[in-house]
Amino acid sequence: MGIYTRRIINTTCSSSAFTFVPYHGMKIVLIPDKFKGSLSAAEVIEALTKGIKRAQPTANISSVITSDGGDGFLDAVQHTIAVERIFCETVDPLGRPITAPYLYHPEKRTAYVELAQCSGMVLLSKEERNPMKTSTLGTGLQIKHAIEHDAASIYVGLGGSATNDGGIGIAHGLGFRFLDSDGAILPPRGDSLSKINTIETNEVLFDLKKISIHAVNDVTNPLTGPNGAAYVYARQKGAGEDQIKALDAGLCQLNKIVESTWHKSSSLLPGAGAAGGTAYGLKSFLGASFIKGIDFMFTLADVDVIFKENDVDLIITGEGAIDEQTLHGKLIHGVLELAKRHNTPVIAVCGYLELDEKTARENGLKTILEIRDRKRSVDYSMKHAARLVEDHMYDYLRKQ
Repeated sequence: MGIYTRRIINTTCSSSAFTFVPYHGMKIVLIPDKFKGSLSAAEVIEALTKGIKRAQPTANISSVITSDGGDGFLDAVQHTIAVERIFCETVDPLGRPITAPYLYHPEKRTAYVELAQCSGMVLLSKEERNPMKTSTLGTGLQIKHAIEHDAASIYVGLGGSATNDGGIGIAHGLGFRFLDSDGAILPPRGDSLSKINTIETNEVLFDLKKISIHAVNDVTNPLTGPNGAAYVYARQKGAGEDQIKALDAGLCQLNKIVESTWHKSSSLLPGAGAAGGTAYGLKSFLGASFIKGIDFMFTLADVDVIFKENDVDLIITGEGAIDEQTLHGKLIHGVLELAKRHNTPVIAVCGYLELDEKTARENGLKTILEIRDRKRSVDYSMKHAARLVEDHMYDYLRKQ
């Protein structure tokens, strides 16, 4: 199968949604998500590439690793552009000293910070998780380090946080001080929010108006209320019912003081509740803009340029499980929108499929390949996912 085919879309075909006519060196763009608990996005790309090359050695393959700003944000950025990985001394969510990385592009004076590196749940044991006591201070220290090293633009990937401090930890790391009614400086953590009476900026060392901050996330929650940071996310971070109420009340108090101090409020802005209100803090204290994760990664990778400069034949996406929710999710929805703009067919690869062909086709997915071996256990399929992805990709292309 050294020669492959250009696409002819056939939406009425019940078995294969498109076929190919002879074409040498077909052009394919890979944009998969991770297979949670089994393969990273980079490993999915590697397996897909091996399968494609076995079937079509002359294929021209490009790949994009995306991120919603959470765990893996730095890896996605580093996969896409040439950057330096900088390590700095900072602290974890409980204030314990750690060394953590961020990325830096010297020529563009741009830094990329992943919140989860210093403020993530992955840094805590289950018993240590308590958003009343955790803080984003470590991330603030990373941002400070980047500014001190001449960063003029900073992208902060939000997600996977262990915190619900409204971003006061980050602000504290940059010199903001949050005082109680007696004028005492409060520790920048969740249980301090309800005690905030005054915000002081005397110790802020930088002209933050000259620094462009961007919060990268796909969350649309407001800061407070039943759909806010505390009620939706604090439980998974270790909070009980009483703590959730206290945290929500604390975020309300923080917003009240921000309003009285600067006569502005971002609490109702979609996404303000991201990462325990960190997005709100970045907006309120640092003037951050909000960017959707997939939009950020597509822009960073110049994805539209790839399609404009190349006659791309096929997009391959995928994730661990595909069901009806997938079509309204972050990655695959974004991929399908991209495909519509460039009139390019999309196929998906997944570990577990719970979506009927009609629904898939109506939403723009031409074919879905389920890789799991139904004759064996789920553990077997997860353990051998890379080989299964490779083999299914090879078999599919070989049969076209």
